[in-house]
Amino acid sequence: GFVTFRKGKTPRRPGPKKGSNVEKDPVGVYCRIRPLGTEDQECCVEMISNSTIQLHAPDGLKANRNGEFKEMQYSFKKVFGINTTQMELFEDIGRPLVEDLIHSKNGLLFTYGVTGSGKTYTMTGSPGEGGLLPRSLDLLFNSIGPFQAKRFVFKPDDKNGMEIQSQVDALLERQKRDSQQSVPRTPSSRLKADPEFADMISPEEACKCDNVDDDCCYSVFVSYIEIYNNYIYDLLEDAPFDPIRPKPPQSKLLREDQNHNMYVAGCMEVEVKSTEEAFEVFWKGQKKRRIANTQLNRESSRSHSVFTVKLAQAPLDADGDHILQDKNQVTVSQLCLVDLAGSERTSRTRAEGSRLREAGNINQSLMTLRTCIEVLRENQMYGTNKMVPYRDSKVTHLFKNYFDGEGKVRMIVCVNPKADDYEESSLVMRFAEMAQEVEVARPVDRPICALAAGRRHRNQAFRDELSRRLEERGNSNNAEDPGLLNQLIESLPPIPRCELVDPADDQTLPNLIEVLERRHHIRQMITEQFNQTGTCTFIQNQQSKISEKDKVILNQRSEIDRLEKKSKTLEYKIDILQKTTDMYEQDKRSLQLELETREQRLQKELSERRRMEQRMQGMVTDTKLKWEKECERRVNAKQLEMQNKLWVKDEKLKQLKAIVTESNSSCSAERPQRPSRERDRDRNMGQKRSASPSPAAPPVRPTHRRSHSCGGEKWVDHKPSTNLDLDTVMQPILPNAIKVSTPNEKALSKCHKYVLRHQELASDGEIETKLIKGDVFKTRGGGQAVQFTDIETLKQENPTAPRYSILRNEESCYLVGSSQEHHGH
Repeated sequence: GFVTFRKGKTPRRPGPKKGSNVEKDPVGVYCRIRPLGTEDQECCVEMISNSTIQLHAPDGLKANRNGEFKEMQYSFKKVFGINTTQMELFEDIGRPLVEDLIHSKNGLLFTYGVTGSGKTYTMTGSPGEGGLLPRSLDLLFNSIGPFQAKRFVFKPDDKNGMEIQSQVDALLERQKRDSQQSVPRTPSSRLKADPEFADMISPEEACKCDNVDDDCCYSVFVSYIEIYNNYIYDLLEDAPFDPIRPKPPQSKLLREDQNHNMYVAGCMEVEVKSTEEAFEVFWKGQKKRRIANTQLNRESSRSHSVFTVKLAQAPLDADGDHILQDKNQVTVSQLCLVDLAGSERTSRTRAEGSRLREAGNINQSLMTLRTCIEVLRENQMYGTNKMVPYRDSKVTHLFKNYFDGEGKVRMIVCVNPKADDYEESSLVMRFAEMAQEVEVARPVDRPICALAAGRRHRNQAFRDELSRRLEERGNSNNAEDPGLLNQLIESLPPIPRCELVDPADDQTLPNLIEVLERRHHIRQMITEQFNQTGTCTFIQNQQSKISEKDKVILNQRSEIDRLEKKSKTLEYKIDILQKTTDMYEQDKRSLQLELETREQRLQKELSERRRMEQRMQGMVTDTKLKWEKECERRVNAKQLEMQNKLWVKDEKLKQLKAIVTESNSSCSAERPQRPSRERDRDRNMGQKRSASPSPAAPPVRPTHRRSHSCGGEKWVDHKPSTNLDLDTVMQPILPNAIKVSTPNEKALSKCHKYVLRHQELASDGEIETKLIKGDVFKTRGGGQAVQFTDIETLKQENPTAPRYSILRNEESCYLVGSSQEHHGH
């Protein structure tokens, strides 16, 4: 029987229950200090010991309340100074994670820090100084290289699981993939290695794990994604390129498998068989990663990158010859290497536009990571059960299983000791100190297989022995050279005649026996001599030829290595120059676009200003014409009013002069009789004004001066609804009038004259009614217009004492209690 293995998917181990004795390990937090850019820069970080650093406030920073600078110390699992090599860093941090990966345990390693602190250098490295990622790949393939399965024996099922195929099915799929040219082929390890990787790790630094289970077969799958603006993109996806209408890359979704593990749906997983091939795939995705030139870093990572190494392994059968064809026996472990984008203050990077939006999303995702760490720490320290906000960011949502106990979590805090980064570095230190207090459940060791150990070794020994025996058998059956055989036959003693003619012949047979014995003896001697001399000579000849060939090969190999190094160096420089050129081209395009935008905005503002000036000039002209007409109208009205006043005064003076003259000439004579017409008119007027006090003389009807508006024309009588009804004796009589409270075009079109009854308060406090008259005429537009021609004023007075009213064209004065004046203007 067999001990049951884990499923073919990355398993979700049950979370620790309260009161259970699950062993936990704290999150391993390390600190790495990068060297200063120049020696004259001010330094704010000091390494106190191999586990403690101290932050000094730079000069010019505001002191605390006591006027002193507060120096803070922070402790880590280990601190790596500026002289730490990439190899030393990998031995302490990367090697344990790779060994756990080979032993079916998961791992998460991410770099954290401000922009320009050396995170990408720590993770990737540079030519001659490979980082954690290439060294991890090198250690993995050096350890499992002889035990790798052939391609397509393990096959991802697109649901975060792994299937296993027979050797025949794998061979058919390899042939099928090779025949389909349209399908992107898995890179072959025989192809030329990426020039960026050839000098990453020197042969002297190559290492391997010793405790690898050689009774299993292994396959390595890699994937590479980036999280940009909180969207996930696959950097290994081969999207068809359209030079006319290029399409943006499609974002991927996070999904949960049947074991509640998070994975990126539709992410491409490439099977690799060597370190060079794996790094070639990594560099293919690295060229698609988003970087940009900021004020703090010329090649600043604008996204979080996640390079996942997935190791699938399955045990060999009892004979040690083939893999067990059971999906349940497949074990999958993975190591995630995360290069987080740097936190930054936009005031220092001077980011604008898309750079500003990127910085906001980067800072938001890092803030979510801090929040999740804080809630985890609070739940573990105080026993609370707050919900951890993993889903607020794609970074935390993708790795939530690790914090729930899926594997080891390691964090490298990268610090730039320059004084300008003091405040950002202090925030990073506080977060790192808090992260160390979070504990993660220790991964469980995989079950031990019940099959006997050493199956592969025994099978290999059997194969070697079988090959040796077959080789020996094949050498004994080899035919000898015919010429050499003839020479050997001629050198032997001749065989005598063997014809027996006499039955009593007793010499022929003994002679034949003697000759045959001599030939047999000579043959044995020749065989021994040939075995001693011929074999040695052949071997010596072959060895001399091999040594000569080896010398030629070594010379050619050294020349090839020299040329390859030179070619790789030149290609590396070309790539750096190409990147710089692309960066400057992108900046040039963005600046040109901004310049065109500003020019368009300027042209728009200029056209708007010209349009506004034209509009203002039109308004000024219209207002000027309007006020000129208004002034002309007012001047004409004032002149007409003054002329009317002068005319009234003249009339009154004439009447007064006539009265004075008549009274002086006939003061003693009797008063003459008035004409009968005037008498009748005064009598009628007296009857109408019966309420007035009667004088001593008999009442005389006053002359009624009819309004000028009583002609035969048709009038529009405009009497506003706000006018008061005064009940005065003198009222305008308009027989053919259309009375309206508001003038309208329909009424004006039917009439020739227009009169407006306007009431206002006079200077003495009495109500004064003005009749404003005008002519109606048609306009060119088909409407109606009124031209005012005359104004009549009706005024009613209530004097406090009797007074005399002087009427024009009258010869006598009458005492009345109330009077009404009719002024024609």
